[in-house]
Amino acid sequence: MSYVAPLQDMLFNMEHLAGIDQVAQLPGFEEAGLDTAQAVLEECAKFAQGVVAPLNRPGDIAPSSWKDGVVMTSEGFKQAFRQYAEGGWQGLQHPLDFGGQGLPKTIGAACVEMLNAANLSFALCPLLTDGAIEALLTAGSDELKASYLEKLVTGEWTGTMNLTEPQAGSDLALVRTRAEPQGDNSYKVFGTKIFITYGEHDMAENIVHLVLARVQGAPEGVKGISLFVVPKFLVNQDGSLGARNDVQCVSIEHKMGIKASPTAVLQFGDGTQGSVADSTGAGAVGYLVGEENRGLEYMFIMMNAARYAVGVQGIAIADRAYQQAAAFAKERVQSRPVDGSVKASATIIHHPDVRRMLMVMRATTEGCRAMAATAAASYDLAHHHPDAAQRAHHAALYEFMVPLVKGYSTEMAQEVTGLGVQVHGGMGFIEETGAAQHYRDAKILTIYEGTTAIQANDFVGRKTVRDGGHTARTFAAQIEETEQQLQSCGTPAAQSVARQLQAARHAFLEVVDYVLENARQQPNAVYAGSVPYLMLAGNLMAGWQLGRALWVAEQLLPTGQDNRFLRAKIATAQFYAEHILVKVTALRDSVVQGADSVMALAIEDF
Repeated sequence: MSYVAPLQDMLFNMEHLAGIDQVAQLPGFEEAGLDTAQAVLEECAKFAQGVVAPLNRPGDIAPSSWKDGVVMTSEGFKQAFRQYAEGGWQGLQHPLDFGGQGLPKTIGAACVEMLNAANLSFALCPLLTDGAIEALLTAGSDELKASYLEKLVTGEWTGTMNLTEPQAGSDLALVRTRAEPQGDNSYKVFGTKIFITYGEHDMAENIVHLVLARVQGAPEGVKGISLFVVPKFLVNQDGSLGARNDVQCVSIEHKMGIKASPTAVLQFGDGTQGSVADSTGAGAVGYLVGEENRGLEYMFIMMNAARYAVGVQGIAIADRAYQQAAAFAKERVQSRPVDGSVKASATIIHHPDVRRMLMVMRATTEGCRAMAATAAASYDLAHHHPDAAQRAHHAALYEFMVPLVKGYSTEMAQEVTGLGVQVHGGMGFIEETGAAQHYRDAKILTIYEGTTAIQANDFVGRKTVRDGGHTARTFAAQIEETEQQLQSCGTPAAQSVARQLQAARHAFLEVVDYVLENARQQPNAVYAGSVPYLMLAGNLMAGWQLGRALWVAEQLLPTGQDNRFLRAKIATAQFYAEHILVKVTALRDSVVQGADSVMALAIEDF
């Protein structure tokens, strides 16, 4: 099924929830108002729908391949990536000084969603490049910026993130890759990295690896990790490409999903023939980013950018699954409706439970999209507002939202893509329909860039406990204001959403209090409920944004603006409140009352 970008919903969120006009008042964004957003999104939709989406299914059938250290991407990917780079899409959110377009994240995030909905495997390459750009912008020296940033921003080169090793997954204290200083501001890097997305490919002439490694004599644990730029090809003083570096792709993984995205095992410093090692000795040439032993701090810049983007991937794949399921439900004829409205077998969209499944898919996707849009606006305000206090305020809001966008949106994608298969019935289990691919592709989103449990631990420790619940209560106060607006609206839908929002907010605050009271004295009890707490908060934030959307839609209805869209927005928000937001109180109970049963069974009894 073809993909259609949800431009109307995206622009509604930007205008009425994210406040694009407020973003356009920030220094440097004066031309980035709603008209610009619409023009950019329309062009992006043409590219995503016409160029990238048609490659999605063929890439799953005939994925990337490896032979003798060389990776060939799926047919059409190389040409599509060239169009992507030439269109300026890689540099959409990056500075003008390095060849970018300097647009706000509020606009860029919508483009990221479209690209990922069109083709998740293809979109992973730009996603990792964005992270490398962010890290170099923040911590790179002037020399590194001059050598690498413009080529990355323009899409001539691509970037990677190298954290994981065979013995070091989430526990980066176990990283063994080592870096030896050479006395000329360079290092020789030795080690093996696994799960490196687009670690080798044929879509760009150079690949810029950002690699975590230990300098000789560094402290043990995470405090002794440094970050290095290790390019596939060395870069000469004039910017031209030099010798092949001593970094090789020794294999790529065979995966459950995202098959067209090559996931590489990279070996740094094995002295492979044909590399720089022939003349300089074994070891991949690397350059320190920032200061020694601060690598994890810099890598978190990449990881935060990637975690938000992975959350958007969840929204994207959910929307693709919803669109396909809705189209199928309007075509598939099966059984008479229970209310007798059709006297013969009818399309399955007449059946109440099919409608329920489609509404779950639609409502959760739209709620998460709205949540991500408002988080993007906070990011823009945090980085560009002229007032330091406002920057700090919005930085706290954005940081609070990142694990929710990542954790809740990707877990939501599991449910939505699973429902997409269910709506298709037996045909959903058949690969040819494409519904199963969405289900398979979506699973990785809860795992890479930090599992849901890691997001939840971060949400407890860094986002709730560290500031004594201040940011959590700030959000709760804003949600209460929305409740009051809805109560004053008077319509049955608004009243219903207000009631459920209020109950969910109270449950959220009870959990915040529980976390703050017990995190230090009873850490097992709190962290046993960390994922339910994350799901509770994500559910509430998405429901809040849909509540805000409902209120806006009620105000716009009398103006005669696209009543069909506005009424659908109201119905979707009410459904979310009555069928999804109601789960918050049960999650509260499992967090506050259920810790003992999580830890009750002895280890030997598992």
